Amino acid sequence: MWTKISHDLALLAESLADFLFPRYCVCCRGRLSLREQTLCSACLLNLPRMRHASFTDNDVTRVFWGLVPVGKGTAWFHYPKDSGYSRILSELKYHDHPEVGTAMGRIMGEELLAQGFFDGMDLIVPVPLARRKERQRGYNQSDYIARGIAGVTGLPADTGCVRRTVANPSQTRLTDAQRRENVRHIFAVTRPERLEGRHVLLVDDVMTTGATLLACAEAVATARPRLVSILALARGGQS
Repeated sequence: MWTKISHDLALLAESLADFLFPRYCVCCRGRLSLREQTLCSACLLNLPRMRHASFTDNDVTRVFWGLVPVGKGTAWFHYPKDSGYSRILSELKYHDHPEVGTAMGRIMGEELLAQGFFDGMDLIVPVPLARRKERQRGYNQSDYIARGIAGVTGLPADTGCVRRTVANPSQTRLTDAQRRENVRHIFAVTRPERLEGRHVLLVDDVMTTGATLLACAEAVATARPRLVSILALARGGQS
C-alpha cells in the first residue's frame, strides 16, 4: 500500500511541476507531455534520419577510407538549416542548453543500440573543443552527446585522452579543401595507452565535409587503435 501511495505522490508532484514549469519541444515549441523529453513525439517521429544500407560502407565511412582503420560510421539525422530541426543544434551550441546534447545522445543511442551499431566497440571519445572556445561556451557539446550515448550503451566515455591543440578559425565559409587544411594537425593524443588496440568511437555534434572528424581520427590512429568508428548527431550539407 505504501508503495502505491509513494508512487501516486510522485506522479502528483511531477504533474504539479509540469503545470508550474511547462516544458516545450526544442523543434516545434509545442508543449511536451509528462513522458516526452526534449522532442515531442511528432517531431521525433518525423526527424529526418540518415538511413544507410550499411554502417560500414556509406558516405560517412568513405571519407576515412585509406586514411584511418575505420570500422563503422553514421550520422543520426540530416538537418536543413531552414527547418525546426536545426534548433536542436542551435539550442545545444549557442543557447546554453547542454542537456539537449545528453537527451539527444540518449535517444540516438537507444535507436542505434537496437540496430547493433555499438557491437564490438570499447570506448567513446568525444571530439574536443579548443580550450578557449570551451571556456567561452562553458562546456563541450560533444561531451554531453557522449554522456547520453554512454548512459544507454554502458560504454565508457573518455574526455582526457585526446586534446585540441589549435583553435582553428571557423569553417563556415571555407571550401572543402580549405576545411581540410584548416584542421590539419589540430588534435593530439595525450594518453595513447587508453586507445591502443581498442575499437574507438569518435562522437561529434555535426559532420559536414568530415574534415574535423577526419583530423581527430588521424590523431587517434597514431595510438594504434584496433578500429576507429564515427558517429555524428547531425549531418549538414547533404540531401
